[in-house]
Amino acid sequence: MPALVLLGAQWGDEGKGKATDLLGGSVDYVVRYQGGNNAGHTVVVGDQKYALHLLPSGILSPGCTPVIGNGVVVDPSVLLSELSGLNERGVDTSKLLISGNAHIITPYNVTVDKVTERFLGKRKIGTTGRGIGPTYADKINRVGIRVQDLYDESILTQKVEAALDVKNQILTKLYNRRAIAVSQVVEELLGYAEQIKPYVADTVLVLNQALEDDKVVLFEGGQGTLLDIDHGTYPFVTSSNPTAGGACTGAGVGPTKISRVIGILKAYTTRVGAGPFPTELFDEDGEALRRIGGERGVTTGRDRRCGWFDAVIARYATRVNGLTDFFLTKLDVLTGWEQIPVCVAYEIDGKRVEELPYSQTDFHHAKPVYEMLPGWSEDISKAKSFSDLPKNAQNYVKALEEMSGAPISAIGVGPGRDETIEINSFL
Repeated sequence: MPALVLLGAQWGDEGKGKATDLLGGSVDYVVRYQGGNNAGHTVVVGDQKYALHLLPSGILSPGCTPVIGNGVVVDPSVLLSELSGLNERGVDTSKLLISGNAHIITPYNVTVDKVTERFLGKRKIGTTGRGIGPTYADKINRVGIRVQDLYDESILTQKVEAALDVKNQILTKLYNRRAIAVSQVVEELLGYAEQIKPYVADTVLVLNQALEDDKVVLFEGGQGTLLDIDHGTYPFVTSSNPTAGGACTGAGVGPTKISRVIGILKAYTTRVGAGPFPTELFDEDGEALRRIGGERGVTTGRDRRCGWFDAVIARYATRVNGLTDFFLTKLDVLTGWEQIPVCVAYEIDGKRVEELPYSQTDFHHAKPVYEMLPGWSEDISKAKSFSDLPKNAQNYVKALEEMSGAPISAIGVGPGRDETIEINSFL
């Protein structure tokens, strides 16, 4: 049962799209298991660049079946827009499958997200304003709308009414906004039903049968480990579980069917939105990483906060996810530095701490303890094997591997699909 989980081992934006696409030609199914269109992937194929927000990266691999699992929240307008854009560029999207149990992001979820974030002011979380959090909240509060509800107008109307009973009270009395009409929401959602219907399936059954038939299934997480609702830097997190356990619940497969868990690590660290970030740089080095690395969010368009590699976070990701391998991305961005700092521990209240503190207060006050590693100046973008890398680049990779607690099995040396060094096969 060759089932692999591929996820972010930092705060997201590590290059999961490139890694998933690299494996896409060798796998039969690629499954998004959580999140929504708040997670962007950039995939470069030849001279073509694709920005995906909701669709699994495997949709760009002709022999692969892309799946949106039950743990994902789906904005129908975004879904149809992405599909249309890919179709116009000649990409076959007909194999896409969407779980009937996936929850729908409704117009009122988006409204609530935006007005709530504005209301919080300086206490805001830094959400994308796309309705992700409120949709997951509706799911937990059992007033959510699922994809399958689009095909029963009576049930859909009842559920929208139930959801708006409370939300309209909040919008009108707390936020001084106009109430949202039930009929307007129902009409809009029904307008998507027939367009989406060809893709809707019992994906839990499909995926488990595929695994029984020895098909290769890749589970693709959005965001990153440190944004996990349970294991991230709460409350500055996403509203779902990007960690490995989320693949089981978000796709409907048992944990005994997972054979490998691959963590994507950027050769430095970035973060979008608010929250603690011990290695964040506010100097010329930080600006250089942002500029050279093209650190701007695919979905948000926001500049990413940049910092040096944090081995404490990498070790935490290894432990929480049970990582078997790492895919190290953007090593080429570090070319040109004489010395490269790596955070090997934190100093908290005068004490050295080598593991991620469980206390959010301690993490907010953590100061990075750096070890300096020699840099390199040679262009590494054409390297095809580990031995092609400059000696100092090799030593940097080896040091990160030792500090992080799992083998680095692939290295990204450029944005292109073919600009990857494969050390050990993931399959």
